[in-house]
Amino acid sequence: MKKIVILFMCAGILSCSKDEEVSVPVPVKNSPTESEVPVTDSEEETEPEIIDVNFEIPEAPQGMKWEVVPELTDEFNKGFDTDKWFKPLWNYGEPVQMVAQNSGVSDGNLWIKATLDKTKKDNERWFMTSRVQSKAQISYPMYTESKIKTAHISAYNTFWLNNGDINNRDEIDIIENNSKPSCNCQPDFPWQMNSQYFQVNSSASPKEVRNHGNFDNRKLSADNPLKGVRWNEQYHTFGVWWKDSRNAQFYLNGEKAGSVVFGEQRFENQPFIEGRDFTRNLDIIWDLWTVDEPWLGGLPAKSDLNNDAINTMKVDWIHTYKLIKE
Repeated sequence: MKKIVILFMCAGILSCSKDEEVSVPVPVKNSPTESEVPVTDSEEETEPEIIDVNFEIPEAPQGMKWEVVPELTDEFNKGFDTDKWFKPLWNYGEPVQMVAQNSGVSDGNLWIKATLDKTKKDNERWFMTSRVQSKAQISYPMYTESKIKTAHISAYNTFWLNNGDINNRDEIDIIENNSKPSCNCQPDFPWQMNSQYFQVNSSASPKEVRNHGNFDNRKLSADNPLKGVRWNEQYHTFGVWWKDSRNAQFYLNGEKAGSVVFGEQRFENQPFIEGRDFTRNLDIIWDLWTVDEPWLGGLPAKSDLNNDAINTMKVDWIHTYKLIKE
């Protein structure tokens, strides 16, 4: 894959493998919520010089071409587009508390912010955060990519696809990235692109099937300017080519990363499960969440949630395409 690289240098002041994880399913969509507040960034630290990198999307198969899907594409330069996005506020487990005011669009970025609810105890929902989801759905063959800079706290910064049914769902997790694990047990997380597929079928056996397609960004090609750069230090471009009902290929900064075959399971001694094709239409979602588990990297320090220089996940843009005949 060819890369187009444009570097703009400027001084800016800004704000595990999951082998033991029990993934939290997505309930049916809530009604759209339009509340939002601007990001208030701290000016305590000067960030590294920004590397602005643009990459070509994967080459389309012979006889096909990529066509932009407007309802799943956004530069985030014109505010929060309620025709495209909404904020479903169902919760993960404690300490997560989803609130509408912790996400929005400003300064050309979609943002999701984690803040501290000081009224809550340690065993309550003190981690205030948010979620943004597409109103439109899409199926294969498609490619979507998003340019993201993670919040530098111990939490999953996510970009994923799901159809919104707890008991019967197809899920493609493009990233669940944590640049600052607190557990002293995930040393590769600042560079590890945590990607996977997950399927739940209430009438099948086994009910749940999944496998990882993780990738370490230190394995990017030598001339890639984002090779070895931590997720919080620069914007990285994460993508997935959902090729067909059996295959998804992940991309990182213009290069192939991990891949998954639907039906393959995460442990070597587990057999391939037939009939677990991905055929459902899926939504696109971003969120920021945490839990006190080593597979996520542990809980963030509460002081990190008061630091506007590190507590915000930022999305520069999303581009989505479908394959059509030439």
